[in-house]
Amino acid sequence: MRFPGFEGEWETKKLGEIATFSKGKGISKSDIAENGLTECIRYGELYTYYGEVINDIKSKTNVDTSNLVLSEVNDVIIPASGETTIDIATASCVLKSGIALGGDLNIIKTENNGVFLSYYLNNKKKMEIANLAQGISVVHLYSSQLATLTLSFPKLEEQNRISTFLALFDERIQTQNKIIKQLETLIKGLYQKIFELNRFQFSILPLKSLCTIKKGEQINASKLSETGIYYVMNGGILPSGYHSEYNSDAEIISISEGGNSCGYVQYNHTKFWSGGHCYTLNNIDKIIKNKYLYYYLKANENKIMALRVGSGLPNIQKSTLEKFEVKITNLYEQEKVVLALGSLSTKIAVESKLLEQYEIQKKHLLQNLFI
Repeated sequence: MRFPGFEGEWETKKLGEIATFSKGKGISKSDIAENGLTECIRYGELYTYYGEVINDIKSKTNVDTSNLVLSEVNDVIIPASGETTIDIATASCVLKSGIALGGDLNIIKTENNGVFLSYYLNNKKKMEIANLAQGISVVHLYSSQLATLTLSFPKLEEQNRISTFLALFDERIQTQNKIIKQLETLIKGLYQKIFELNRFQFSILPLKSLCTIKKGEQINASKLSETGIYYVMNGGILPSGYHSEYNSDAEIISISEGGNSCGYVQYNHTKFWSGGHCYTLNNIDKIIKNKYLYYYLKANENKIMALRVGSGLPNIQKSTLEKFEVKITNLYEQEKVVLALGSLSTKIAVESKLLEQYEIQKKHLLQNLFI
């Protein structure tokens, strides 16, 4: 995939032939100061905060600049150490000069477009970089290893066109994320006004008096597929895979029973397979609307997550979940709550779907814009 007007073969070279390497210096966590005079980047921030392009700097420090390594525009940085090989295979291009680059950062300087290089390394070459890393408990990546990478570069003008396009595309994704976060903040505010500030007359009942809580059925991983008719919800935020059968109908509330997302509440619009680490709420009593119950539980998701027990992979006991208290009001007021929260919830779902499509498009572009 190429932009119109560009032709000719890309030139293939080792990274060491077209770049020089150096290391960052200093800047511990204790050196970070909210009112610091010098903007800085620490290696851990590369895989927790930054993407392929760094314009806005998260941290500052008051460490004397004479003891620091400062960036130049177009520098590409990659962690020199990390916990996993995938984490360490993370490249970012710094578009500001004078930024202090902390220790455990590999710094790559090149006359090529640094943004193009960061997208290239961070995606097309990610697994190759991960395979270069060495270590067990702590993984290390050396500049001598990076120098061996074989890359194909178009002429600078085409690099500029590709990098500008991808950066603009990422800006749109970031904007979409901000839209979703603003909507989520708004719905959380509505949750508080409705359920916590007691605008209505509420009765309090345990969850077991409002529905039947059913634990799902474990399914062998060999029976799962990447695509299919019915998704499998098995204690996570995302489906574990797909199956040819379902054991839960549509319009069902599920709660993760175990795992890192233990306590996560979800409304399932379609039929699905409820896995071994998933609770479903069935036989909802006529005194409470299904969607009202979902919104109440979602508003109190943190309280449900606080019911976790066990070390390692936590879980929520069915007997404990059955005792969880739910505030209910009359059906007329419940309908008003559902209408108020439903329109906003639908808006979030629409914007989230749009974000998903942008991310799919980006993945396609990254797979096809580089050799």
